[in-house]
Amino acid sequence: MSSQLPEPILPVKRWPLVVGVIVVLILLFVQLKAILMPFAVGGLIAYLGDPLVDRFEARGYQRTTGVIAVFVCFTLFLLLVLSILMPMVLQQLDALIQQIPNAYRWLSQTVLPWIQNRFNLEEVRLPVINWEAELKAHWQSLGRFTTDTLRNLTASGANFVLGLVNLALVPVVAFYLMRDWDRMVEMVLDLMPKPWQQNLSLMASEADDVLGAFLRGQFVVMMAQAVMYSIGLWISGIPYAFLLGTVAGLASIIPYAGATIGVGSSLLVAWFSSGGELQPLFLVALVFAIGQTIESMVLTPVLIGDRIGLHPVAVIFALMAGGELAGFTGMLVALPVAAVLLVFFRHAIVYYRQSAAYQSE
Repeated sequence: MSSQLPEPILPVKRWPLVVGVIVVLILLFVQLKAILMPFAVGGLIAYLGDPLVDRFEARGYQRTTGVIAVFVCFTLFLLLVLSILMPMVLQQLDALIQQIPNAYRWLSQTVLPWIQNRFNLEEVRLPVINWEAELKAHWQSLGRFTTDTLRNLTASGANFVLGLVNLALVPVVAFYLMRDWDRMVEMVLDLMPKPWQQNLSLMASEADDVLGAFLRGQFVVMMAQAVMYSIGLWISGIPYAFLLGTVAGLASIIPYAGATIGVGSSLLVAWFSSGGELQPLFLVALVFAIGQTIESMVLTPVLIGDRIGLHPVAVIFALMAGGELAGFTGMLVALPVAAVLLVFFRHAIVYYRQSAAYQSE
């Protein structure tokens, strides 16, 4: 084994400066979190759209033309979701919530007595709940929920105006960041000390592979799974098919969570709605088995490949830590930061394992 150590990603004597800059950035981020939301959302949109703009540019179009084309595609997709899919999902969610009293009655009068008789357990009764009053107080309809939300948003005129300004700034920030993305990356890299630039360029490329595989690839996989599960459950005659399929697809941002949540909730709905028949349960299992097979054999290899993304535990921790530090804005920034830290950690491990501290007796 060679005794020569790999060159550290950053010289050791410069680490205090790096740590100091990171601390200052974190403090500024926490202090300015109230105004950073449009920049975080706009940056995320720009990052997702930059590869598409690069393809337009490679075909001879001006970059501004490519940005406009990508914006049109994003806008059409958003309008499709808001005008067609979202009302359908919300309608099914409202109908499912209205079935909570029947599900609770089935659980207390059928499932619980069967378990107690089967295992000779002491008889225990669930508390009697006035579900009509509870639903009326909390969520009688989506209209009531929407009204309360709008009332809270408009309670303070200043907060409402600030929210509108932030919302209007998102497409503006996204447009300019997407147009100048490559140039800004080159400018930031050029500002770094010359000895750092090669290593930092390598780290940026690795971080982009990790983050791109997770965000760009997983986003498409997530949407594809939501469509497959929704259509499959609808063809199988399972109630609330689009709601169940959408939840399963969105939950798949954490590997295996989508299948687990989707299968569990769909089996419960199928069992309850069919009165305990086995055929709907078999159809649910078939839909998710086919969906998982397509995802693992076609979607993931084609869209993500063999690039190693973020571990599910790292994703959960990063989202929770970002939310604790800066709310919604912190959650948006958490995954890019986690991807960069993962690259740092990999290089640090390689250097440590070939150092005297690790190898010497």
